[in-house]
Amino acid sequence: MRGVEGFIMLEEARQRTRTFQERMAAQGIDLVVLTDESSIAYFAGFWGYLGVEFGRPTFLVLRRGEEPLIITPQMESEMVAEMTWVERVLPWSDAGPERWEDVLARAIGAAPARIHVERPVLPGRVRDTLERSWPTAELADITPTLATQRTIKSPLEIDVMRQAGRIGGDMMRAAHDTLAEGVPEYEVALAILEAGTRSAAGFLTAKGWEAFVSPMLSNQQIMQSGQHTAQVHRRAGVKRLERGDPVYFCFCNLLAFKHYRLGFDRMFSIGEPTAEAAGAQEAAIACQRAALGCIRPGVTAGEVAATANAVYAEHGIEPGYRTGRSIGMAYLETPELIEGDETLLEAGMTFAVDGGVTLPGRCGGRIGDSIVVTEDGYEFLTEYPRELLVV
Repeated sequence: MRGVEGFIMLEEARQRTRTFQERMAAQGIDLVVLTDESSIAYFAGFWGYLGVEFGRPTFLVLRRGEEPLIITPQMESEMVAEMTWVERVLPWSDAGPERWEDVLARAIGAAPARIHVERPVLPGRVRDTLERSWPTAELADITPTLATQRTIKSPLEIDVMRQAGRIGGDMMRAAHDTLAEGVPEYEVALAILEAGTRSAAGFLTAKGWEAFVSPMLSNQQIMQSGQHTAQVHRRAGVKRLERGDPVYFCFCNLLAFKHYRLGFDRMFSIGEPTAEAAGAQEAAIACQRAALGCIRPGVTAGEVAATANAVYAEHGIEPGYRTGRSIGMAYLETPELIEGDETLLEAGMTFAVDGGVTLPGRCGGRIGDSIVVTEDGYEFLTEYPRELLVV
């Protein structure tokens, strides 16, 4: 598929847009303005690199029955035009009469009754401009409609996520191979980045859409060792690994390929672990195993979490975070595996499923995998031994 995958992905993005516009029409929605990078990537097939955090937002403007429109910084507009299937790409400039506020005003036109946006992730600067420019327009939330469409992944999306899972496996093996007494944490993190980048490059060509997909991983490696494993999202530092140290790796903000983001966590021990550290990891594994054993179509997301929480209780542990989260083009999608979520699981849903134990000031035990729900259960998207891993 590698030679034509980019074309296929853009065609699928085009069809997603058509389906979404049909949903807009069915709900009487005239105008949607998207600003979230993952949502724009989902429909238009591209993503930028210097976004609203640099004061440079990009917009995807959707109207029912009309061709979509992209508004993006002039400096990225050439790249965007080559990455996307959308034909109307309007550039804007940092200064002068073609600022994004001006280009967006012309695109939206006379005051609409409603502008549908993703309210939970709408940048404050954009919200203020919309409210100031169209004070009588209601800023309605399109998030539920968008989330419903993105919940079930297509076979192509799942194939890409499987590729990401294989990249994650190569990253975890690099971590495993680099772990040793006396090695600084940052050296292990460097080995992970190199292995992941080389693995991702093996899935890419320098042609067409794929030429714009970088294999380079970004973000700091979440890694802790020793008593710092109680600090769940601490980054790799200069600490040297010591005999008896538990070592934790989380790839949740690192493992991304073609904008699909997976969850993947493992714990290791440098030499034989203490009884306390071993017990924490065994409890985490048991909780994840219980959750996975519950996953199948027809079960609610809340039931999966309740099953895991019952195992935490058997170990005398108060769960500190959710059992899992939906994954896809965004770090967090819906539904979540938390008690009270009544969403029924369906084939094609994808989740990161975790087990986690924290003993404050002493150590932690954690494990996490990405899975896809199938017709009769689930399949792993990430693979590495699910046991107490001793180096």
